[in-house]
Amino acid sequence: MKTIKTEDAVGSALCHDLTRIVRDEVKETIFRKGHVVRAEDVEVLLSMGKRRLYVLDIGADLAHENEAAELLAESCNFKDRFLLSEAKEGRINVSAKEDGLFLVNVSLLEEVNDEDEIGVAVRQSGVQVKKGEILAGLKIVPLAIARAKLDRVREVVGSEPLMEVRAYLPLKAAIVATGSEIYHKRIEDAFTPVVEEKLLEYGVRTVKKTVCDDDTQEIAKAVKESLEIGAEIIICTGGMSVDPDDLTPGAIKASGAEIVTYGAPALPGAMFLTAYLGEVPVLGLPGCVMFGKKTIFDIVMPRIAAGLKITRRQIRRLGHGGLCLSCPVCIFPGCGFGRGWPFSLADL
Repeated sequence: MKTIKTEDAVGSALCHDLTRIVRDEVKETIFRKGHVVRAEDVEVLLSMGKRRLYVLDIGADLAHENEAAELLAESCNFKDRFLLSEAKEGRINVSAKEDGLFLVNVSLLEEVNDEDEIGVAVRQSGVQVKKGEILAGLKIVPLAIARAKLDRVREVVGSEPLMEVRAYLPLKAAIVATGSEIYHKRIEDAFTPVVEEKLLEYGVRTVKKTVCDDDTQEIAKAVKESLEIGAEIIICTGGMSVDPDDLTPGAIKASGAEIVTYGAPALPGAMFLTAYLGEVPVLGLPGCVMFGKKTIFDIVMPRIAAGLKITRRQIRRLGHGGLCLSCPVCIFPGCGFGRGWPFSLADL
């Protein structure tokens, strides 16, 4: 690299982008890589604090920052799997091609970032994302980087996905609402519409709705019949507390479902139940799901919709980050609620 006084740079081609920043107003690239400096550009460059310009003589063993960013995206297997921005100032943004659950191979990411002079910053694994949302940023630190570093990244990653968006499956759901007050029509069932609406966020269609009295065998029968008609997820509402008439956990067990866990270290959602009837998840939802902005159901459901199996260990580890602050303006999933749940792609 050599430097040249800006006043002497007329006729020279810039080897990197130059950005003008005005606090609280603008950040924009004024001159692109390859721009040939004109006489009228000199004062603009000086006003940006550019008393000297850098000229690089890049040899075959080096890659310019923008080319290097593109090579890094290739090495990380991002091309074709994600939407990639144009390389600017050695950076490429990576965005989602579809809605789904964002998963990261965290240990592999750490290996990639062990390489000097490059950085791959991603959103946290396990967050639900929408098409077009930014997922990661790739950055080359110097103006030019040794190609050998990028080759090492390619070797570390190999053919493994460093990250992916697991698309939601078009699941069919059955809802079993319990409670004598609903069964005998003393009050309207306000829980089922809430669950239906939440399921639609993940493209899950409700194909069967059943209302049961507070009767263990009746609830168990409804659960089994839901499986028989082809439901791929069964959700039971009501009767999840500790009152004598709260029979839903026992009824789910009586249906033949294997209980993964009843109770979870998450608030709201401590009375949440996870079970499996064969390969079909059966969820027992506590009353907080009906009126809470976000609850444990909003943490677990995206994973089920993406086809992932929920384990006891995962539920027990929910405690770290499992406390919702009930903010006046809810920004979930952009907050900390549920984000402490370890969910690396490498663990699946």
